[in-house]
Amino acid sequence: MRPTPTDGFPSSTSKLQTETEAILQKYIPNDVESASDESDKSVLNKQLHIQFLARNLIQGFPARYISQDASQPWLLFWTLHALCILQVSLDPGNRQRAVDTVLAWQHPDGGFSGGPGQAAHLLPTYASVCTLAIVGRPGSGGGWDQIDRKKMYDFFMSLKQPDGSFLVSHHGEVDVRGIYCLLVSATLLNILTPELVAGTPAFVASCQTYEGGFASASQPYYDLAGVLLDSPRPPLGEAHGGYTFCAVASWVMLQPFISAAAGPPPAINISLLLRWLVSMQGIEAELGGFKGRTNKLVDGCYSWWIGGCFALLEALGVGGANPVSSEGHTVEHADDEYSWNDVDDSIFNRKALQEYLLYVGQHPAGGLRDKPPKGADAYHTLYDLSGLSAAQHHVFPSPKRRQQVADAWTLSEGEDELRKTVFLDALWWVEEEGGSKFVGGSGNRVNATHPIFNVTITHTEGIMAHFYKQTIPPRILKGAQTTAV
Repeated sequence: MRPTPTDGFPSSTSKLQTETEAILQKYIPNDVESASDESDKSVLNKQLHIQFLARNLIQGFPARYISQDASQPWLLFWTLHALCILQVSLDPGNRQRAVDTVLAWQHPDGGFSGGPGQAAHLLPTYASVCTLAIVGRPGSGGGWDQIDRKKMYDFFMSLKQPDGSFLVSHHGEVDVRGIYCLLVSATLLNILTPELVAGTPAFVASCQTYEGGFASASQPYYDLAGVLLDSPRPPLGEAHGGYTFCAVASWVMLQPFISAAAGPPPAINISLLLRWLVSMQGIEAELGGFKGRTNKLVDGCYSWWIGGCFALLEALGVGGANPVSSEGHTVEHADDEYSWNDVDDSIFNRKALQEYLLYVGQHPAGGLRDKPPKGADAYHTLYDLSGLSAAQHHVFPSPKRRQQVADAWTLSEGEDELRKTVFLDALWWVEEEGGSKFVGGSGNRVNATHPIFNVTITHTEGIMAHFYKQTIPPRILKGAQTTAV
C-alpha cells in the first residue's frame, strides 16, 4: 500500500503517521485468515462488547474512570446507547436504577449536572436527557415527568449571550458543542422557541473555518457601548470533527427558525464543508478510518463525528446514497460482498469505514477503541459503534414519512406552526433497508441511530410523542432484534 506522501523532511508528526500506518496494516486479514471463522477479523464480536458494557454498568467502572467524575451522565449514556446499538435492552430493574440515577443529577435550578451536587452544565444535560429517552417512561418514577422543563428553559436562557451563543455553564466558556447539546435537549423536550435561538444560526455559521469544517467558537467584536458589531468574526481554532458534527447537526435543527426569521438568512458554505469532510477519510494505508483534523491520525470515534455528518447533509439537500425508482421505491441490492459495486460510495467509502472498525477498532478483550495498541473505553465503544451504524445503514429524510407524521398531527388551539415543523424535522428520518450493507455479513448488523440526536429513532419517537402530546404513526421495522441484560 502506498503510504501517506511526505515532503522529505521527517518530523515527529510524520514519523508517528508512518508508524501508525505500519501498525494498522498488520491487522488486515489475509486470504488464509479469511477462510477461517476462528480468525476472521471481519466479525463483530458482539458478545464480548456486551460483556464489556454490562460489566461497567453492573459492577461499576474501573478506578481509572475517577477522572470522569464530572462526566457521570456521559458514562451512563455511552454505555446504554452502545447496548441499544448492539440490540440489547435493559431489564425493568436496571432501567429503573438508571432512571433514578439520572434524576439524582438534576440541578435544583434547572438542567443536569455531571454528578450529584455539581454545577449544571449543557453537556451532561444532553447526556441525561438522551439517557432518559432510552430508559425513561411517563408517570411517577419514570423520569420523563420528573424533568423540570420550566427550570431547564430558564437555565438555558441564563446562559445565552448577546451574539446568539451560549455558555456551557455559568462562568463557563462558549462552545458549539454546548449549543448542540442545548438544541437536542430542547427539541426532545418541546421547549425550543424563537426566543431561545435568536441569533444562534448566525453564530453557528460564524464558526466555519476556511477549510470548511467548524471550530469551537468565533470571536465577537463590540463597540464601547457594548453593542455587537456586524464585522468579520474569525473562528477560534481549527476545523475539528467533533465541533463540525455539532455545528452541522445544530444547523439542521435550526432550519425552521432560519426560514421563519425576517431579513437575509445566515448561510454556511456546504460545498467547502463537503470537501473537508471527505478529505478526513484515511487512505488505503489508514484502512479508511476518519481523522478529526487535518494532518492528524485516524481515530475510531471520528467514524461518527465525521461519518455521521453525511446523513445530515442529506437534510440540507446534499448526497443520497441509494437510487429511487419513479414510483418512489428504493432499489434493493443483493446481500453479498459484490453488491458493493452497485452502491454509490462517491461521498464516503462506507465499506472501508466498516473494515477499519472491524479490523482495528475492536479490542480483543471486549469494547472498542481509538486504534491499536490503545485500550477500549466507554467513549470509543459508543462512537465506534455509532460510526459503524452510520456506515451500515442509509438513514435519510423521507418526504413520505414526513407526510405520514404530519397527517397524524393534532394542533391545539393557540399553537403556532413552528412547533409542528420542529417536530416533523426531527421525525422524518427513516432507514432505507435496501441501502443497508454489512461487511462480514448480516450477523454484524447493528441498530440504526438517529443522525441528529444519536439515540435510536424508536427512542426519539417515544420521548417526543410524550412531550409534544402527539400520536406517531407506526413504522415498518425490518431486521431489528433485541436481547435483555
